[in-house]
Amino acid sequence: MATKFKRSKSSRQILNRSQERVTSQRTLLLDLIRENNGHIDADELYRKAHDHNCKLSLSTVYRNLQLFKKMGLVDEYHFADEHHHYEVKSSTKHQHLICLKCGNIIEFKLPFDEQLKDEISKQHNFEVADIQVNLKGLCARCSGK
Repeated sequence: MATKFKRSKSSRQILNRSQERVTSQRTLLLDLIRENNGHIDADELYRKAHDHNCKLSLSTVYRNLQLFKKMGLVDEYHFADEHHHYEVKSSTKHQHLICLKCGNIIEFKLPFDEQLKDEISKQHNFEVADIQVNLKGLCARCSGK
């Protein structure tokens, strides 16, 4: 059963600014990622998109995720080897707590990330472009706290 889905003008406007062709499928996928407000994997995005457009294929989802990544619209995270998650590129830097039991992902701000980048760069004569911290453990619900 296809559900009604109002396409966001801002997603279409974002895609219009690119050199890429704007299609209804790309607009739908970007709308769904933006609507998700968190981390979504390709399979979940495909399931959500398929409810709105049954002709959409999983390979189309993967191709467009890579395109969105290349365009700087989404960030790709590798929380587990076999699984990639995507989220809208954020203007604020954040890191991730990952529950080993339920897979819940909690974002947090690392207060000293710029200081850490500068210090590591100086110590190792290495230009650090980005810091990605993924701390794994048990969330409050899974640890029973």
